[in-house]
Amino acid sequence: MSIFQCLLLYHPTLSFLSNTMNKPLFFLIFLITYIRVSSTTNEISKGFFATPNPSIPTFQTLLTDSTNNFSLGFLRVNSSQLALTIIHVPSSDPVWHANTPNPARWAQPTRLSFNGSLILSDPDSGVFWSSNSNGGDRLLLSNANLQIFNAVTLLWQSFDFPTDTLLQDQNFTLPMSLVSSNALYSMRVIHDYLGLYADFGGGSDQIYWKRTPMEAKAQVVSGMGPIYARISSDGFLGLYQTEAAPVDVIAFGSFQRKVTGLRRARLESDGNLRGYFWNFTKWVLDFEAISDTCELPSGCGPYGVCTYGKGCTCLDNQTEFNCFTGANLDLCGEEKGFRVLKRMGIDLPFKELMGFEKVGSLEECEGLCQQNCSCFGAVYNNVSGFCYVLDYPIQTVVGVGDVRKVGIFKVGLVERKKGVGLGVLGVTLLAVVVGVLVGCVVFGVYGFWRKKEEKICEGLVGEEGSSPGPYRNLGESSRWIELSKR
Repeated sequence: MSIFQCLLLYHPTLSFLSNTMNKPLFFLIFLITYIRVSSTTNEISKGFFATPNPSIPTFQTLLTDSTNNFSLGFLRVNSSQLALTIIHVPSSDPVWHANTPNPARWAQPTRLSFNGSLILSDPDSGVFWSSNSNGGDRLLLSNANLQIFNAVTLLWQSFDFPTDTLLQDQNFTLPMSLVSSNALYSMRVIHDYLGLYADFGGGSDQIYWKRTPMEAKAQVVSGMGPIYARISSDGFLGLYQTEAAPVDVIAFGSFQRKVTGLRRARLESDGNLRGYFWNFTKWVLDFEAISDTCELPSGCGPYGVCTYGKGCTCLDNQTEFNCFTGANLDLCGEEKGFRVLKRMGIDLPFKELMGFEKVGSLEECEGLCQQNCSCFGAVYNNVSGFCYVLDYPIQTVVGVGDVRKVGIFKVGLVERKKGVGLGVLGVTLLAVVVGVLVGCVVFGVYGFWRKKEEKICEGLVGEEGSSPGPYRNLGESSRWIELSKR
């Protein structure tokens, strides 16, 4: 039986139409229509399912938008895992992914199905992620927005659950958050301001950047609800309370310049919010919320000191990053698992957003931290009397020239610098190798010289005698080798 006969047999409408038309002509029209419809994959119907293809190395496309600029599919992660992801096709950059607590396997049991809700699961691990949109009958990708509909009613959309990226014309509202890929930083709207927060493991998030519309002398009307954010095609991140006009504008570099490519903002793994536009070749950096490394929440790593214009050092004046691991830093145990490190000329990068207590002396500020077993350190300003107690593991602080600003830090008794061990080991090994090579050369020269001296002195020294040889030179070489081992 031919393909055409099969189609007529199992599709009554086609069978009826074929009886009223010339069969070859109808088949040609149907084939063209079928190919055209089947190649348009920007909509999925109820009953769809897909499994990962083991032969695909990076990204398995499941659904595309009508412009072919965005695709939903399986992104291979660490060769054996997958993430349900929307990518920007021209750049292959992910712009959204399903937030799964545990990664799914890139293997046949893993299954994405749509039966009212979109569900990523496997029989062994259960459900990794679900849209929880019961009742949906079709799934489509509109630009980068994955949407689930029941008839014409929108039940769920990915724009309401952003990951680390905010796209042009996507509203960012009070319940939402952007979270950096390393899960340390987040962006949120808190009623009347936009804030960036760090999770340093102290039990509560620390705000380190804040934008309030009142700073731009805009009027936020009480009782009209919280503000929300949106990236405009005109090149700014606007804060809105109504659709009428923004109450504040955070201008990008290309503000009010005609840019035809897509715009986006992403919360990066260093905690900075950066804006970009697509110039049809690459993403062009267009905005940075924090312009200097020293103002980032951890620009030089834990226990690092950032000095404007000079770069990074450690709190113990070393030049390696990530100076302390925090090993054995027991703040609340019966025995002290730390020592106290004091350093003058220290300030905090975002102290205007931190709480403080006014005290009368450095000793009083130090006492506030010593008496609190959840305090990792404190910074004291001898001029203002402000004492900033740090209730999270020490991150990057700022080096300043004012010695009246003093930092007090609890440091682990075991100090192991990340990367320093390998560096010291490398230097030691290099010194040993150089010493051995030089020693070989010296002993080689000595041996040659010794033979030459023996020939010259032959007959002058008896058989039972011994030639002194050039011991002076050997002694110097031996002393050099000994010094290289110190």
